[in-house]
Amino acid sequence: MSDIFNEVEQDLRAERMKRLLARYGGLLAGAALLVVGAVAGVQGWRWWQDRQAAQAAIAYVEASRQAAAPEADGRAAAERFAAVAANAPAGYRTLARLRAAALLAEAGDRQQALALWDAVAGDGAADPLYRDLASLMWGLHALDSEDPQVIEARLGPLAVPGNPWRASAEEVRALAMLRRGETEAARRSLAALAADEAAPQGVRDRAGRLLAGLGG
Repeated sequence: MSDIFNEVEQDLRAERMKRLLARYGGLLAGAALLVVGAVAGVQGWRWWQDRQAAQAAIAYVEASRQAAAPEADGRAAAERFAAVAANAPAGYRTLARLRAAALLAEAGDRQQALALWDAVAGDGAADPLYRDLASLMWGLHALDSEDPQVIEARLGPLAVPGNPWRASAEEVRALAMLRRGETEAARRSLAALAADEAAPQGVRDRAGRLLAGLGG
């Protein structure tokens, strides 16, 4: 008897499935198509992203090669990096803008360089590491034109334990202190940097030289 009950149950299930398919088959087929379409869309989007990244990488490398040439013109090189940034994904866009700003500064166009570093620092789509680097570079190159207190305040959040730019930010802050005549505060900051074994050797060496110039 149990076999008969099993067969009946199976037939009922089969009949129920037929009715469900008759009633909702179109919807199920549409849903299946949507799933397939979504998967294809995701794969297509990833392919497009990979293609964009590859093109940006090639353009970035070529711009770097031209910028490194002995006869390279800094402003022209900066324009090439700006062109790369205009069409590149977020990562390469940020790198290209940072390179463009550095080249503009080297070419003597400090105000444009400062504006570009400031823009990168405020770009919410950029990696925080590079946003902080942009703020650091802005502070370093703004020492001759901006209020030293503004520079100190802006770099304050970078000069904290755990930030990868901590030592460099504290170095620039010390230079800003010197700019506004706070020699003793600068001396204390430089002394701490010179003795900081966690700071990069270059930062420690520069801090030591500045201290020597200030009388130790």
